[in-house]
Amino acid sequence: MEILVYIPKQTPRINYIFRHICGRILGFKVKLSSKVEDFIAFEGVKFSYAKKRLGNEVFIQQYGLLEELGIDDLNFSMDIWQDVPCFFRVSSESDIPFDIFSASFYLVTRYEEYQPHVKNEVDSYPIEESLAYQHDFLKKPVVDMWAYKLKAILQEKFPELPFPEKRFKSKFLISVSKAFKHRHNGLVRFAGASLRDFFQLQLKSMFDRFKTMLRLQQDPYDVYDELIDFAKENKMQLDFYFQLSNYSRYTKSISYNKRIYHKLIKSMGDYGHLGLLPGFEALYSIDILKKEKKRWENIVNRSLSKALIKNYHLNFPDAYLNFNKLEIEKDYSMGYQKNIGFRAGTCTSFQFYDLNMEQVSGLLINPYVLNSNALKELNLYEQIDELNNLKSSVKAVNGQMNFIFENSDFAEDSSKSAIFTLMKEML
Repeated sequence: MEILVYIPKQTPRINYIFRHICGRILGFKVKLSSKVEDFIAFEGVKFSYAKKRLGNEVFIQQYGLLEELGIDDLNFSMDIWQDVPCFFRVSSESDIPFDIFSASFYLVTRYEEYQPHVKNEVDSYPIEESLAYQHDFLKKPVVDMWAYKLKAILQEKFPELPFPEKRFKSKFLISVSKAFKHRHNGLVRFAGASLRDFFQLQLKSMFDRFKTMLRLQQDPYDVYDELIDFAKENKMQLDFYFQLSNYSRYTKSISYNKRIYHKLIKSMGDYGHLGLLPGFEALYSIDILKKEKKRWENIVNRSLSKALIKNYHLNFPDAYLNFNKLEIEKDYSMGYQKNIGFRAGTCTSFQFYDLNMEQVSGLLINPYVLNSNALKELNLYEQIDELNNLKSSVKAVNGQMNFIFENSDFAEDSSKSAIFTLMKEML
C-alpha cells in the first residue's frame, strides 16, 4: 500500500528517513510530493510534513534538521510524549508535538557520533555522551515506538484502509575470533604457552592444554557440533562470522591457511549464513580489509555479503565507508559492547547514511541489542528478566532483536547453560 506525504521541498535527508519510518518500519511504499493539488486529490493514506498545515490533514511540523546540510552543534531539550522520551519539540499546531522525522534521523544516522568526542577503549564513541544513555532510553527502540504512534494517528484518520504488519524476529550471531583454544596452534605456540603457564603457576591451564593436545578431552572452544544440535532442536538459525587475519597482538587464532580451519568454516555454512569478522588492522586499512575479504571468498567460494565487528572499535564512520566501498551489503556491528540496548534507537535495519557526503549507501546496518561482552561478570540468569522486558518493547513494534555471542562464551558448562536458556527465552 502507498502513503503520500506532502513536503514543500525534498532533500536527501527527508528521502532517507521517510523510507526508514514509513517503509522499513511501517511497511508502506512512500511517495513524496511537493504539489499541493496532487496531495489534495489523493484518496489514500496521506499526511503533510511542512512548516504550516494545509487544511485538515494529519500534519507533522518540521523542526528544520532535515533541511540543513552538514553537522551542527545542536541545542535542544528532552520531553516525554505518551510515556516515550522525545526531542525537537514543535508547535501545538502539529498533530505530534515533536518532529519525529528529525529526531529519528538524529538517532539513526548517529549524528551525535560525528560531533567531537574523546574516544574510549571499547566502542570508540563513549556511551556516556549519547543522548539515549543520558536520558535513560537506551533500552527502548524509540524510533520504532514513535513510528507506531504515527501509525495509530493515521489509522484513526483512515480506519477503513489496511495497514501492513511485520513479525517479531530474533537472530543469533556467533563470532569466531579464535577457533580453538589449544588445538591446531602449532608446536611453537604450544611450548610457549605451556612455559608461560608453568612460570605463572597456572597449572590447571597447563594440564588442560596437554590433555587437549593428547586428545584426552575436547578443545574448550570446539563447541560447534553442540551449537548446531541446539539450533536444530530449537528450530533456530545461527550465523557464523570467522576471522581471517594475520597472526598479531590482536589475533591469536590458528592460521587462516590451515585446512582444518577451512573445513570448519565450510561445515558451518551448511547450517547457517556465514560472514567475516574483520581483524583490528582491517578496521583501519581498506587494503587489509580487502585481503581478508578475498581470503573469505576463496574459502567459501561466494561473494562476501556480511560483516561483524564484535570486540574492537567500530571506528565509525570509516569502517562503514570501507565496507561500502568493498560492496559488503550487511553489517551487524551497531551496538554498545558493554551495554544492552539500541545504540541507534531502532530495532529495524537501516541503510548507512554518510553525513559528511549527505548520501545514502548500499550498506544495510542491522543493530544488535546484546553483545556477550555486556554479560561478563554478570549473573546471566538475572539478565534474562531484563531482556524479556526489552523483548516486550520490541514485539510491540514487530521489530528484530540481534544477539551476538562467540564460541568461547560456550566453553564453560555453567555459562553455556545460562546462554542457552537466554537464547530460548528470546525466540
